[in-house]
Amino acid sequence: MGKKQNVTGQEATPLAAMARCLPAPPGKPAVARIAADLLDGDATSAALGRLLDAHPQLASLTAAFADYSPFLWRLATTKPERFLALIEGPPDAIRARILADVQRAGEEAEEVADIMRRLRRLRAEFALFVALCDCGGLWRLPEVTRALSDFADACVAAAVAFLLREARQAGRLTAADGEGPGFVVLALGKHGARELNYSSDIDLVVFFDPEAPLREGLEPAPFFVRLTQGLVKILQERTGDGYVFRVDLRLRPDPGSTAVAVSLPAAFSYYESVGQNWERAAFIKARPVAGDIALGERFLADLRPFVWRKYFDFATIADIHAMKRQIHAVRGHEAIAVAGHDIKLGRGGIREIEFFVQTQQLVFGGRRPSLRGRRTLEVLDALVEEKWITPQARDDMAAAYIFLRTVEHRLQMVADEQTQRLPDDAEALACVARFCGFATVEAFGEALTAHARKVQGHYAMLFEEGPELAAEAGSLVFTGTSDDPETLETLRRLGFSDPPRVAETVRGWHFGRRSAVTSARAREVLTELTPALLTALGQTAAPDAALAALDEAFGRMPAAVELLSMLRSNERLLRLFADLLGGAPRLAEVVSASPHVLDAVIDPTFLDPTSDEAAIEARLRGLLGKPASYEDFLDRLREAVRQENFLVGARFLSDILSPPRAGEAFAAVAQAAVRLSLEAAQAAFEEEHGKVPGGRAVVVGLGRLGAREMTAASDLDLVVIYDFDAERRESDGRRPLDAVVYYSRLTQRLVSALTVPTRRGRLYEVDMRLRPSGRKGPVATQFDGFLAYQKNEAETWEHMALTRARVIAGDASLAADVEEAITAVLSEARDREKLATDIREMRALIAEEKGEDDPGDLKLAAGGLVDIEFIAQFLMLAHAATEPALIVPGSAHVLARAAEKGFIAPDHADVLRPAYDLLSSVFHWQRLTVEGRFDPKAVAPAIQKRIATAVGLPDQKVLARTLDDTRRQVRATFNELLGAGGKAKSRKAKG
Repeated sequence: MGKKQNVTGQEATPLAAMARCLPAPPGKPAVARIAADLLDGDATSAALGRLLDAHPQLASLTAAFADYSPFLWRLATTKPERFLALIEGPPDAIRARILADVQRAGEEAEEVADIMRRLRRLRAEFALFVALCDCGGLWRLPEVTRALSDFADACVAAAVAFLLREARQAGRLTAADGEGPGFVVLALGKHGARELNYSSDIDLVVFFDPEAPLREGLEPAPFFVRLTQGLVKILQERTGDGYVFRVDLRLRPDPGSTAVAVSLPAAFSYYESVGQNWERAAFIKARPVAGDIALGERFLADLRPFVWRKYFDFATIADIHAMKRQIHAVRGHEAIAVAGHDIKLGRGGIREIEFFVQTQQLVFGGRRPSLRGRRTLEVLDALVEEKWITPQARDDMAAAYIFLRTVEHRLQMVADEQTQRLPDDAEALACVARFCGFATVEAFGEALTAHARKVQGHYAMLFEEGPELAAEAGSLVFTGTSDDPETLETLRRLGFSDPPRVAETVRGWHFGRRSAVTSARAREVLTELTPALLTALGQTAAPDAALAALDEAFGRMPAAVELLSMLRSNERLLRLFADLLGGAPRLAEVVSASPHVLDAVIDPTFLDPTSDEAAIEARLRGLLGKPASYEDFLDRLREAVRQENFLVGARFLSDILSPPRAGEAFAAVAQAAVRLSLEAAQAAFEEEHGKVPGGRAVVVGLGRLGAREMTAASDLDLVVIYDFDAERRESDGRRPLDAVVYYSRLTQRLVSALTVPTRRGRLYEVDMRLRPSGRKGPVATQFDGFLAYQKNEAETWEHMALTRARVIAGDASLAADVEEAITAVLSEARDREKLATDIREMRALIAEEKGEDDPGDLKLAAGGLVDIEFIAQFLMLAHAATEPALIVPGSAHVLARAAEKGFIAPDHADVLRPAYDLLSSVFHWQRLTVEGRFDPKAVAPAIQKRIATAVGLPDQKVLARTLDDTRRQVRATFNELLGAGGKAKSRKAKG
C-alpha cells in the first residue's frame, strides 16, 4: 500500500481536490458504470461530472468503489446529492458537521422512530465519508479508527441522552439536567481504544448506581435494564434505513447469568473476586462514553488495582502463558495461505499483535504507568521507551498492524460485513487485492505473508519459555464472551457434538459460575489444564455428557484446586478421570467429593488387584488409623470405604477386575466395614453399659453381600444373632441393660454406624427385613429363637434367603454355631414338587408387586437374574440333603456344581451359566454407570455402547437383542425346571 498523506490541516480544501486514489486502477466496466449509475443528466450529476473531470484521482477512486465495493457504490448512487456534498466540502468541516448532527438528534428527537431514522441516515453518510478519506489517502489508519470511534461515541451518547430525557419527562428519573443520572456506559475493546474497524460491533458495558435518583418506589435494576434495552434497539435494530451499530454487551460480568445492566457494587465485587486476566486486558481500553461520565471515571479509578497490579506473581504469569497457548495449541503452521486466511485470528494476525501488546501491559503496567495506554500503536512506542521491546520489534509490529487493519477495512467495505476472512474465491480475492492497492493477488500475498511471519516471530519470542500444551488439538480460545470459530472446529475434531455449549460451559467456569473454580488459583490451574482436559474428555465414550458431568461436579464441590492440580500433574489420572466422567458418572461423583481417592490409582498396586477379604480389611484398618472419637471413626470409615469402593470400580472400569471378582471385592469392602462398625459400636456400648455375661453376637450377611456378588450400588441385607448366659441376663456396666434390650440397642447402633449420613456422606443402605418375623420382630434375634424359627416357622422363601447367608462379623464361636445351623437347615430333605411350587409362587408375587416387564431391569425382568438365582436356590434346597457340596455362596458356583453332579441337564447348564455371566456383567456395568433405574431410552447411547463393548458385542442394538434372547431362554428354562404356571400367593407380611 502506498504511503498516505496527512493533509487535514487544509481546512478549506474540498475533499475532491485532496483525494489520492490508493486502490489499483479499476477496469473499463467500472468507468462505464459511473456514467450509467451516477451521471444521469440532472444538476447534481452535472456537478459531479465536472468534479470527476477536474480531479482524475477522484474519478479513479469513484470507479474503484463501483468495481470493488457494492456497499459503497450503493451509498454513492442512491443519493448522488449526498455524495456530491461530501466531495465538495472540506473533510474536517464535514466530520464536525456530521458529529454535530448526531448530537442534535439526541437533543431534538421526539420519539424513538425519529432518532433511529436520523442516526441511520447519518451513519450511511459517515460510512461513505470515511471510505472516501481512507481509500483516498486523506487519513492514516489512526485517524480512520479515531473517526469511526468518535462517531460511535456520538451515537451512543445521543441515544442515551434521548432515553434519559424521555425518563425525566415521564417522571421516572428525578435527576435534573446536568445532574448525574447514576447510569454510565463504558466502551471496551476497539471502541474503548478508539480503534474501531469499519464495520465493527461496539463492545459496551452498562453500570448503574443502586442509589440513582429515581422516582420513589421505582426499582433501579429493572429500570436501567429497560433503558439499556432501549439503547440497543436504537443502535442495532435494522429498519428500512439500515442500522447504526451492532451492540455487544457480553463483556459485562458473567453475561450468561447477569442482566444487561449491572449495579456498580455487584460489578466491583465480581472483578475483585473472580475477575480474569482477559477481563483485565479488556479494561485496559475501557472509557466512559455516555451517561454519567464522572461516575464511570470513579469506577475505573476504583478498579485500577484489579487491572494494574503492583506485584506480579508467578501464578498469574503462568495464567497468561496458558492464555497465549490456548489461542493456538497447534504447531507447525509456518505456511500462511492467502485464500480464506483470517487476518484477525489467523497466524501472524491482528489478534497476535494485540495480545503481544496487552500481555506486556498486564505484566509491566502495574509498575510502569507509561504502559497504560489504550491504543496499540502508542503502546508499542511506550514499550520501546521502557526498553521492553526493541525498536525493530516495534517497527515490524506497527507496520503489520497498519497493513492488516487497512486490509480489514477494505474487506468490510465490500458489503458492510464484520469479517476478517479473505475470500476463498479467486475472482473475489483478486478484487480485494486490487482494492488494497495491489495489481495482483501474488503481490498482495507476498506482502501479507511477510508481515504475518514477522508478527509470528515476535509473538513467539514473547513466550519462548512457556511450557508446551499437553495436547496439540488446535485453536482453543475461551477468553472473552463470543465463540471463536476455530475453537468450535477444534472441539468438533476432539469429538464434541455441541461445541457452542462446550465453549459456553468452559467460559462459565472462568466467570465463576461454579463454586469449585471461583478462586484465582483454581482458574489459573484450570486455564493451564483445559486443552489436555478437553482432549481427554473427547476420547471418552460420551464427550458432551462427560463435560456436563464435570460441570455439575464443579457446582457441587466446595473447591477444585486439589483435583485440578492432581489431574494436571499426572496424565494417567487425567485419562482415568475423563473416562469416569464419560462412562461411570457414579465414580466421577466420588472423585469430585474426595479427589484424594485418585491417589490409589497412582499406586503401583492398582494394577495388581485383590478381592481377598483379609487383605482388604487390613487396608481399610490402615486407612482408618486411630480415630479420636466415635464421630471421627464414622467420618474416617466413610472416607476409607469410599476410597476402597472407588478403587474396585476404577479397576473394573479399567478391565483389571472381572465382574465376578469385582463383586467379591465390593463384598469384601462391605464385610470389613461391618466388622469395623461392629467393633466400634461394641466398644462404645460397653463403655456405657458393660458386657452381658457369656454374651456373644454375630452379623449374618445375606443377599448379594452373603453371596459375594455385590455391585457398586448394592445395599446390605443383614441379620444380627446373639446368645448369652440365661442365668445372668443383665449387663455389668454403669448403666446395666437386660440382654434382649442390650443386643437390640447394640444392633440399632451398628445400623446407625453403617447408615447415618455424616459430613463425609453416607456409607450403605441396610435392609434387615430378612430377619425372623421381618419388621414386626425384634431387630436382633437370639440364637435359640433363630433355630426354632428356621426349623418350625420359616417359609420356603426364608430358606431361599439362607442359601446366600454367611456370618461376616462377630464372635467366632457363635459364628461357627450359626454357620452349622444354617447348613443344617439347608440340608433338610424337602418335597421337590412343593419346593418348586413355592418358588414359582414367590416369583409370581415379585412380578405382581414389582413388575417384570422392564427390559432395562436385568434383575427383575422375566428371565432375568432373579429367575437364575431362584433356579440356583431351588437346586441347593432340593438336593443339598444328598449333596452338601451344593451349599456354596453365589449362584454361579451353585450352577457349576449342579451341572457337575448331574442335577441339571447339559442343555440347561448351557443356557444358565453363560446367561448368568452375561446378565451379571451387564448388571455390574449398569450399577457402576447410572444412578437409579437403567432406562435404555434415557441413558446416553455412548454408555450403552461402552457396556456392549465390555461384554464383547459391537453396539447397544446387538446388546439389546442378545439380552432379549437370553432372557427368553432363561424364562423357558425356569419353566422347564420348576414347572410353568402358578399364581402369586401372598406370603407372610414382613412389615
